[in-house]
Amino acid sequence: MRSQRSPEYFCMAVNIRKDGQPTIIRSCLLYEFKLGRNATQAAKNICTAFGEGTVSERTAQKWFQRFSSGDESIEDLPRSGRPLLVDVDELKDAVESDSSQTCQELAVRFAVSVETIRLHMHAIGKAWKLSRWVPHKLSIDNKKQRLTICTSLLSRHNVEPFLDRLLTCDKKWIVYNNTKRCYHWLSPDDPIPKTPKPNLHERKVLLCIWWTTAGVVHYELLPTGQTITGLVYSAQLQRVHDLLLVKQPALVHRREVLLLHDNARPHTARVTQDKLQSLGWESLPHPPYSPDLSPTDFHFFFTLGNHLKGQEFRDQDAVEMELKPFIDSKDREFFRSGINKLVLRWEKVLDGNGDYFDE
Repeated sequence: MRSQRSPEYFCMAVNIRKDGQPTIIRSCLLYEFKLGRNATQAAKNICTAFGEGTVSERTAQKWFQRFSSGDESIEDLPRSGRPLLVDVDELKDAVESDSSQTCQELAVRFAVSVETIRLHMHAIGKAWKLSRWVPHKLSIDNKKQRLTICTSLLSRHNVEPFLDRLLTCDKKWIVYNNTKRCYHWLSPDDPIPKTPKPNLHERKVLLCIWWTTAGVVHYELLPTGQTITGLVYSAQLQRVHDLLLVKQPALVHRREVLLLHDNARPHTARVTQDKLQSLGWESLPHPPYSPDLSPTDFHFFFTLGNHLKGQEFRDQDAVEMELKPFIDSKDREFFRSGINKLVLRWEKVLDGNGDYFDE
């Protein structure tokens, strides 16, 4: 027959079922000790009230010995060994001086456990993140060039906005096999789906494209085996000019075309410079190693890359059949917004003292 329990005892029972804190069990042990019961009786009563295995007779004996010595505290005694606390300011200074230090390295440095470091890192708002790939390790001269050019372009744009006169271009390899690994929701016993790795020398085709705030002027897929040279690029510029006369004649007749392209060798070749002069186009300065300042890279190709993920193509014709509807699906605002982002990006270069900036 179950022994009688006081209301206070059952209040503690409600608490133990609600949150399971060890201090509640210790309170029950102290309660039993104060009533004059021994450790064996106390353990039996607590297990009867809260369930088998709630507290062992050996644990009850340990606490009764402590209570008998005059110490009726139910808190853990201080333990020897590594301290559980870390000087937060010192930890923050250490991490901000070298953010690549691991929790293991910091644990050795502060003589605490790895878990203690991890908890403190979360407490000060730090998260372990993978570094971001950038196109190039910029030298001091590279950063100065970015600063100089962006300052010049911003000043010119502030005096006389010119983005609606901009013709920008670039090239991108489109691979035939765009398969990618995917995450899956799986049960513990489910086999993990397999995705074959792409070939080291994947079949691909080179896309060259020119566009303005009004849309795509011209694009072409180079025949297999053909590369971009100064002569090839000059011939492309002539085709773009001829198409501009049809699609955007006002840009050619009433306003000077401003061409924004990178510093690839075919773009700076003498034959290319002669062609630009004959067409009456101005080439805007563009800092080296700066795809983040090329609208075709950060806007058009970024969107196209997301569109092509997971797709496979048999040949160049299949790429063309996918590319045309993609371009046709983009309205004028898509192209205008892409080029208009340049102003904000020039400003970010200045804010970052010439370095790459976070997207």
